[in-house]
Amino acid sequence: MGFSIALIVFSLLLMLLVLMHKGKGGGLSDMFGGGMQSSVGGSSVAERNLDRITVVIGLLWFACIIVLGILMKVNN
Repeated sequence: MGFSIALIVFSLLLMLLVLMHKGKGGGLSDMFGGGMQSSVGGSSVAERNLDRITVVIGLLWFACIIVLGILMKVNN
């Protein structure tokens, strides 16, 4: 039961984080007034942190799926 709830929470967080990512016309940095790109290149600190958080939540989501699959197999 706990992993099912965790899966729902991680799914919602993952959707939110993916929607916050920069697309063709903007993203998190534009939302908070950082729309000007530096000539040095690269992404802003906020976007890099958003990327890291998204990867971690995605890995936790994947782990929940694996654990739920194993639990369902063991319980049957």
